[in-house]
Amino acid sequence: MTCNLLLVDDHALIRAGVRALVMDLPGYTVIGEADDGAQVLEQFEALRPDIVLLDLSMKHTGGLDALQQLKHAYPKSKVLILSMHTDPQLIMRALESGAHGYLLKDTTANELEHALQALRNNERYLSPAIAHTVINQALIRTQATTSTPLPRHNLTPRQLEILRLIVRGKSTREIANGLGLSIKTVEAHRSQIMKRLQIFDVAGLVLFAVREQIISLDD
Repeated sequence: MTCNLLLVDDHALIRAGVRALVMDLPGYTVIGEADDGAQVLEQFEALRPDIVLLDLSMKHTGGLDALQQLKHAYPKSKVLILSMHTDPQLIMRALESGAHGYLLKDTTANELEHALQALRNNERYLSPAIAHTVINQALIRTQATTSTPLPRHNLTPRQLEILRLIVRGKSTREIANGLGLSIKTVEAHRSQIMKRLQIFDVAGLVLFAVREQIISLDD
């Protein structure tokens, strides 16, 4: 079944480049494009894409505003940020606003496919290139709220191992291959981790992992 994408970026050359990458990926097609964040909600309502590829910096209505408007109107919509920005606060704001993934514009076709597949599987995706940035930002926030009691967890050693890999931005397939497990087994562990922690987004998992010292900046 084809996964339909809406591509939003104010640079025609960028859109053409991403479109070309998508054309080489089996099972994906770009069904619509927009060059401003103000068009996102209207385009989404008209086309109902499976995934929105959204830039953050645009001339008029920015991607962050467009993301917030879209998630307010359609909470279940899936948005993959495709941006050149590595500013940690901006990344965290995008994740906290409901983005399912964050990918840098210099991505390869292989990484784009991993990210899109993760969203199709109702997962989150962080580019490995910015995973360290997100962890660092989470650590800064944790240090600013040291008086907050640390949450407790009852995760198994295997679940802790998988949590570390999720926080580092690894996809389900990469985790499965690295640990010698089936994709279904990893998906089951992932679901149990989120259910036990009652955390259902990447930013929250990162913050939890740093607070509990499950992962550090040196990992």
